[in-house]
Amino acid sequence: MQSEPVIVEVDGAIGRLTLNRPRAINALTPEMVAIMRRALADWAGSTTVGTVVISGNGERGLCAGGDIREIHADAVSGGTASVGFWADEYRLNATIAAYPKPIVAIMDGLVMGGGIGISAHASVRVVTERSRLAMPEVGIGMHPDVGGSWLLSHAPGELGTHLALTGSPIGAADGIAAGLADHFVAAELLPRLIAEPGRVAELATTPPPGDLAGAREWIDACYTGDDVATIIGRLAAHPAAGAQTAAKEIATRSPTALTITLRSLRSAAVLPDLESALEQELRLSAAMLRLPDLAEGIRAQIIDKDRNPRWQPATLAEVSPEVIDACFAR
Repeated sequence: MQSEPVIVEVDGAIGRLTLNRPRAINALTPEMVAIMRRALADWAGSTTVGTVVISGNGERGLCAGGDIREIHADAVSGGTASVGFWADEYRLNATIAAYPKPIVAIMDGLVMGGGIGISAHASVRVVTERSRLAMPEVGIGMHPDVGGSWLLSHAPGELGTHLALTGSPIGAADGIAAGLADHFVAAELLPRLIAEPGRVAELATTPPPGDLAGAREWIDACYTGDDVATIIGRLAAHPAAGAQTAAKEIATRSPTALTITLRSLRSAAVLPDLESALEQELRLSAAMLRLPDLAEGIRAQIIDKDRNPRWQPATLAEVSPEVIDACFAR
């Protein structure tokens, strides 16, 4: 196996970008983002490459997101390297969304955070029975970035709000229902699809049933409005077991991140385009790098793995409106 973190290949009219850090579930690094941006720039004007395929090596997932250990080190040291990484990553997301040629993204296995950013903006998005899609940022004191605010704010009804505030993973059918994917292809057929991406419609079938379609009634009823505490209260009071579970999940997330995330989604819903949403997300990411919850959330989930973050502040009522306004300020 080649040692490059992203394998760049051209096979006839197909350009392939294969993320190649399987032990890290292909978590993105600055080098990987730079390689992908260069390849896409080269292929955009190529008379040879007509279709691009993005996939990941290994069976664990396309991409588990960014390398958050590096972000943690940056946050605790007062560094700014993460802001530069995010800026380049968001440019890659915008490039994928506006690319002049078809991009087929294979969203097999785990696809989280930054993995959503390099796949859900593609023109053809394929999920399998192994797919687990998530924007789990509120669990580490962050907000759904990489264009996540744009994608989730434009999901049907309040599905995007539910996914953003819980951070819960979803499977193939729910990924399609939420507008994050287009086609279901059985994992055993992926080698054929990667070799012949133009056959996606022929290889696609109906995915096993998901959960979101049957939950739309309580999701759409409970997640309206601009106040996180009110949403949690509606969920907790609703008779549906799924609503009560969601209320408990949201209550464990960073109060600051929840407040910023809901405002980000509502704002993105009325922004003119993805680029505007990405610009807002970069401001939020830079601000949240300096707030205590990002470093604490990564510590609790990834570094120490005690799963017991000490959020500052600890409750929604204590979240300062001035701090939130400062995060959104231009």
